[in-house]
Amino acid sequence: MVLKELQEALRAIGQVPVLWIPGIVAGALCAVLWILLNLTGSFFTGRLVLISGLVMVLFVAGTFGLIRKNETGAVTMVREGVHYYFRVLLPWLVILFVFVLVFVTITIITMLSTGGSFDYEAMGLLAVVVMIPTLFLTFFCDTAAVFEDLRVFVSLRRSIAVVSGHAREVLGFFVVCFVLSFADLFVFALIWEGLLFDKLAPLASYNQTQFAAITPQQLVSLIGPDGMWVTAGVIFVGVVFLVPLLLAYKACFYRGLIGRPAATIQQMAGEFDSKGRWYKY
Repeated sequence: MVLKELQEALRAIGQVPVLWIPGIVAGALCAVLWILLNLTGSFFTGRLVLISGLVMVLFVAGTFGLIRKNETGAVTMVREGVHYYFRVLLPWLVILFVFVLVFVTITIITMLSTGGSFDYEAMGLLAVVVMIPTLFLTFFCDTAAVFEDLRVFVSLRRSIAVVSGHAREVLGFFVVCFVLSFADLFVFALIWEGLLFDKLAPLASYNQTQFAAITPQQLVSLIGPDGMWVTAGVIFVGVVFLVPLLLAYKACFYRGLIGRPAATIQQMAGEFDSKGRWYKY
């Protein structure tokens, strides 16, 4: 199933050019954030990350709405994005609030259990144990909101129900998304290294200890201002290719999920006797 929906997503972004708009916007925002991070530091850039996320919600909702209606126009994307904007945004804000609440609770528990000191390893382990299943179950809340026209908490419950009924397919979906993301990162990392080969050449003389100790700031200083702009360009192109594919794949995959019955356990007719033995009718 997961590969069939991937083929549908590839076909969609190949036949509907407007589906590339979210990738272009996301790529431009990522490139700008990278440049600002190096020019102004993290304080100003961190605030722009939030604004960028709010901007991208419009195009995420628009992409899902466009695929849901099987249309191809930019006007439809904008209209659907505006219509479903808060239905896509609010569930993720609820999930973010839950994550913050869990993190605060875990922090308090670990401080009380360790006498007031922070046990970062235990905090991280507990956070992962709680947050990963939550994210796994609620990941399709935004697609549920658009494809089934649901409100905030209903879309969260619907995502949990759909994922619970198709856990194997959803796990396969995440594996495919990971492979696609890794392939995109690997290809464009090779392109980046090729474009900046002369500037990165000194790294070849580093031993393993020196290479492991290099910081991002040292790497940025090594590639210089020209390398910063080249990196921004590579980030832009890499995101342009990845984001439309992942969004279209998520939409096509969810459309396929709700069109398939959930896995059920067949209950055979029969009864247990007084000794616990099963007799089938």
